[in-house]
Amino acid sequence: MKLSKSEILTACNKMCKNTLMETLSIEFVDVTEDTIVARMPVTPRVHQPDGVLHGGASVALAESVGSAGAFIFLDAKDVKIRGIEIAANHVKSVVDGFVYAHATVLHMGRTTQLWQIRITNEIGQLVSLVKLTTLTLRN
Repeated sequence: MKLSKSEILTACNKMCKNTLMETLSIEFVDVTEDTIVARMPVTPRVHQPDGVLHGGASVALAESVGSAGAFIFLDAKDVKIRGIEIAANHVKSVVDGFVYAHATVLHMGRTTQLWQIRITNEIGQLVSLVKLTTLTLRN
């Protein structure tokens, strides 16, 4: 049985408890047939010392949303998803508000998946462009 959008978002947000995702206040906010979206507040908690969004926090957001997408879109039980390669280009600074990670699957194989994650600010400007490769491990 296919889960509803609300059920998927609830499950994704539930898995954030007691993880880095909760520490970074990452929240899943949308899902479509081939995209999943999460947001993260930009506060001093995720800043570099000079007061802008830390690139590492952006990469953690990207890997979190891409890995969640791989798990959901594979529609397989008893699997674990692991990021095996990630590359990010940071193109714009953010000092406050929210950033949104829009993860879109480029390749959905049974073993490996390729994701493009566009991180944008609140007005849709590109902040970072991330490529993530994930690996599916069968339990």
